[in-house]
Amino acid sequence: MGFSLKLQYCLVSVMMLLPAVCYSQDYFVKSRATYYGSPDCLGTPSGACGFGEYGRSVNDANVAGVSRLYKNGTGCGACYQVRCTNPQICADNGVNIVVTDYGEGDNTDFILSPRAYARMARPDTGAHLFAYGVVDVEYQRIPCQYSGYKTQVKVHEHSKYPNYLAIVLLYQAGKSEILAVDIWQEDCKEWIGMRRAYGAVFDMANPPSGDISLRFQVRGSAGLTWVQAPNVIPKYWKAGVAYETEIQLY
Repeated sequence: MGFSLKLQYCLVSVMMLLPAVCYSQDYFVKSRATYYGSPDCLGTPSGACGFGEYGRSVNDANVAGVSRLYKNGTGCGACYQVRCTNPQICADNGVNIVVTDYGEGDNTDFILSPRAYARMARPDTGAHLFAYGVVDVEYQRIPCQYSGYKTQVKVHEHSKYPNYLAIVLLYQAGKSEILAVDIWQEDCKEWIGMRRAYGAVFDMANPPSGDISLRFQVRGSAGLTWVQAPNVIPKYWKAGVAYETEIQLY
């Protein structure tokens, strides 16, 4: 009886620990990865996250499209360490990538840019890795790091001043996820939620006039928090322009 009670206690303890472990994901998960065609080996500016040219070149073009990890756009901007598992051709550390697109493959979690896929290989084994097409990998979530950059708010190219405003966040550091974006309505003295249009793009018709203040609901190392960016977008904003905030996510 004593042994049974101890066993039950151990099982309950393990079950209670599992949610915390799974959320932090400080361990490797087994999966598969492939790559997409690109004439210059970089990312694509038309990715489903809505990053545009940033999605093509960020992180030295070590980027990927994901399916399950896309999370209806919440997964955009997340960073992962991905390494293939064949010891003959695969480098020990693999490659660190940024999620910039949605993509489904042959039971894969990652469709990597050619540059990112090549960096999983040991020296002089890249051709062998590409010959496989799809490889077994293991991955883990890691903090994004952008030396010299704070979070930026880019006015998306589809915006039409002054009647339609769409934004996307760039240089999203840490293990953070942007769950929601609110815009300050000065005449009503209240925060109004923006719509997640697609991917990492949030939009609003007839946005407030004058300088625009935003706040972001962030899930990260500090849990669920709201982070404010006062007057981050100027009164006469322009489509395609990125405005730097004082926000540094962790």
